Amino acid sequence: MSTPMRLTTAFARLCPKRETLRFAGILLGLGGLSTLALPPVHCLPVLLLTFGALGLILNATQSWKRAAWAGALFGFGFYAAGLYWLVYAVLIRADEFWWFVPFPSLGCALILAPTVAAPAALCGLLPAGIRRLSAFAALWTLFDMGRTFIFSGFTWNALGSSLAVPGPVGSLLIQPAAWIGEDGLTLALVLLASLCGAIWLEPTVLARWICLQTGANHTPAPSLPDLRKRVFVCSVSGVLLWCVAGNVRLSSTHPTGEPGPIAIMVQGNVSETEKIGRQSPRDIFMRYLRLTAEGVHHAQALQASLNKPGEHFRPIVFLWPETAFPGYDLLQDSPHARQIIMQWATGADAGIIGALRMDDSGHYRNSVIALAPDGAMEAVYDKARLVPFGEYQPPFIPLQIVPQGGMAAGPGPQTWHLADIPAVGPLICYEVIFSGDVVNSHDRPRWLANVTNDAWFGNSAGPRQHLSSVRLRAVEEGLPVARAANTGISVAYDGLGHMIDHLGWDKTGVLVTALPASLPPTLFGRFGQSIPLALCGLLLLLAGVPRRPATRQSVAPSQKTTMH
Repeated sequence: MSTPMRLTTAFARLCPKRETLRFAGILLGLGGLSTLALPPVHCLPVLLLTFGALGLILNATQSWKRAAWAGALFGFGFYAAGLYWLVYAVLIRADEFWWFVPFPSLGCALILAPTVAAPAALCGLLPAGIRRLSAFAALWTLFDMGRTFIFSGFTWNALGSSLAVPGPVGSLLIQPAAWIGEDGLTLALVLLASLCGAIWLEPTVLARWICLQTGANHTPAPSLPDLRKRVFVCSVSGVLLWCVAGNVRLSSTHPTGEPGPIAIMVQGNVSETEKIGRQSPRDIFMRYLRLTAEGVHHAQALQASLNKPGEHFRPIVFLWPETAFPGYDLLQDSPHARQIIMQWATGADAGIIGALRMDDSGHYRNSVIALAPDGAMEAVYDKARLVPFGEYQPPFIPLQIVPQGGMAAGPGPQTWHLADIPAVGPLICYEVIFSGDVVNSHDRPRWLANVTNDAWFGNSAGPRQHLSSVRLRAVEEGLPVARAANTGISVAYDGLGHMIDHLGWDKTGVLVTALPASLPPTLFGRFGQSIPLALCGLLLLLAGVPRRPATRQSVAPSQKTTMH
């Protein structure tokens, strides 16, 4: 029996059989439809429909169990559709793991569905209406933040990333992330979509049909026109204030201190089948050497144009992606190989290279190694956030899915102080999706270097969602980011989230960019996740404050309100 059918069967005990399939289908569909707001589509208006409909159902549902199942089905549909691209990684080794194909997206959705079910159930403790939906928005955000602690962490597809629309519109919308972080964006988006969507849908035929199909008791509020006007005015005012705040930050925040280095992002465009099969490791190695030499040549020309008398010297740094070539222990064990790399990169002041290495205990680590001009290893950083079921296998899984049980994790964010290079914070792959956990808080870097390999997930939504996270981290921390991706998308952002340059998907080449200076430390950079936590707590407190007793009046049963 498939996972959706198990959910449907379980819910059948809580509602009449003739309603079960309709209920499950509507909620699964609403959750799946919500993913159109995520990158790369960014269809934000769809949230007014999907979260508005969910808000109507939660308002009209009296049973916490029924509300929990509504949330679980919505969440399952949201994560199953939003994480469909995880299947690509299994298809690369379909000859071995064909039986595992349905599990990545559906399994993750099953694990993550309770993070929506719990907010749906708990918000029912408050009276139906604005207070209940406000509590739902706060609880959704809190449980969304809690995904950091599931296995090794899986915070993918936070709704706040929907605001990272490509271009100037997105740059305007994401500026408040510098104060409230991505989770603060999620809170604002869920609150706006739930309240506005529910209030504007409530008197419509669609609302009556949804409630009829799901068995909910739909009773429109008699004061709805006044309430709609108030919510409309408040929402429009809030959006305008949001945009004004974003524009003020864009126009008033400027880089300070020394500029960043000239970064060379090398994009070798090596397929995973080619790497896994070790079909041509020498050819891949030579490809990266040639591309690096080409990039250094362009960087030196740029350096000559920038390093004018009296101006700061701009060092050259090249980046190779995560596990760039199938050499595995080559960089760790072969000083000669490291020297060859730096000989081809003559003129570069440092190289940052993604590689696998083995520690003293015999465990593999996903690492980046900093090379000096003479080929010596200046620093090593080990990935701290390992991908569940890819690099990290939870101990309760009886089947050996990850080779050797997975890799060993590093200690967390670090700052490298390399010779002649502005202080840099290295990040490997999806570590960059963890809001508030990408920078050493005691030693702030001047820029971030992110190396990744999105070839596992094909030309799908996955790499684009990953890219949006990189942009949001730049805004949250006020730091420029250089990102080298094996098959794309390699990119450079400034501290305001403006794309300086990029190299698209499935292209072989180099991206040479002079990184700007960092911005002053942001409010979110100083206080991190405590800010969205405080906002959620404040909203829950306001939602839970008892209302003053209204003047006693005779109210007919048909006039009971659902929105107040």
